[in-house]
Amino acid sequence: MNTDYEYPIWQDTSLVCGIDEAGRGPLAGPVVAAAVVFPRWFSPDNGPLAAINDSKKLSPELREKLAPAVKEAALFWAVAAVEPDTIDRLNIFQATMLAMNNAVAALPEPPELLLVDGNRFRPLLPVPYETIVKGDSKVFSIAAASVLAKTSRDSVMKAYAGTYPRYGFERHFGYPTGEHIRAIARYGRCPIHRNSFRLKQLGEK
Repeated sequence: MNTDYEYPIWQDTSLVCGIDEAGRGPLAGPVVAAAVVFPRWFSPDNGPLAAINDSKKLSPELREKLAPAVKEAALFWAVAAVEPDTIDRLNIFQATMLAMNNAVAALPEPPELLLVDGNRFRPLLPVPYETIVKGDSKVFSIAAASVLAKTSRDSVMKAYAGTYPRYGFERHFGYPTGEHIRAIARYGRCPIHRNSFRLKQLGEK
């Protein structure tokens, strides 16, 4: 992937920020968003970032190699997490919007335009934005943000695996796999589970 999408925007706008999230669907753990601003006219050329793509299409090993390369090449970057208790209180959509806005707010300078993965966004900051369906496979800045969000969340879930070893968080990262659902059935929910995410498989409504 290259910065072909950003190039026309850079004609009039310097600080273009890609935004993506990881962790909407899991039963446990935070939802994490990342915001990434690359220098104007940045191109990965034939360097390591030429491999950037939607993080879901990359191997875990490649994501872990790309994340530090994104941080080094970016002009600014930030990651923000919203925890399960807030997800339960707000709902997952609102919590995701909060994580995205918090990531932007954590940047050292406000961007001039946000490029947001998906078809919906609720800004809390006075910054123009554009939503792009499947943006993480179309827009370099968004794909880079997807890598930072995913690797950051995976790291959090691996750490939680040490605290709650019965659940296998280091393998499924909180997603509703068979292993995870069986662990919930056997041990109940732990403090990082999202109580508002009900499981029909367990008769929950």
